[in-house]
Amino acid sequence: MRVLIVVAHPLDDSFAKAALSRVRAVLERRKDEVDVIDLYRDGFDPRLTAAERRAYFAQPYQPGADVTGYVERLRAAEKLVLIFPQWWFAMPAIMKGFFDRVFAPGVAFEHDRAGGRLIPKLDHIGALWVVSSTGSPWWVARLWMGDPVRKLLKRGIMNFVARGASFRMMTLHDMDRMTDDKAKAFLARLEAAFARF
Repeated sequence: MRVLIVVAHPLDDSFAKAALSRVRAVLERRKDEVDVIDLYRDGFDPRLTAAERRAYFAQPYQPGADVTGYVERLRAAEKLVLIFPQWWFAMPAIMKGFFDRVFAPGVAFEHDRAGGRLIPKLDHIGALWVVSSTGSPWWVARLWMGDPVRKLLKRGIMNFVARGASFRMMTLHDMDRMTDDKAKAFLARLEAAFARF
């Protein structure tokens, strides 16, 4: 199984990188082929260029040359894992830019010429799992804010590009008051979950 992991955190000693290490180790023990994109380490530019935007509805759409390698890695993946913190109840800008530039027409979807509708193209992706963290308690993220990142990923992105993919999101809440025991317990839950991925 080819698994693409996309991680977004600028610090190598972050919880996101600890989660990446644990998830990768589990998948490699399962003998999955693991490909990791570290957006910060790569210096990924999240800005959609003027040329990319002008060509967005062109047939065929040509993504920027600097994202061609990412497109090929996405096309080769059978499962997708995203790992990132939530800042201000959203994914980091670099991760959003990954969607803007790599999940492009002809790659993740096609425009329906009859009007408006998107035709999914990532039907080879069987699963999208998300590992995230937030400084807020669970009730603030879910009840007060309505779990916006989960909604964006499940309803707003995967529904339009990989409708048949299974979805799971595991979020460690209350990071601002995290203890070692809670962090270790969450990493153990990740390990158990990804053993069945």
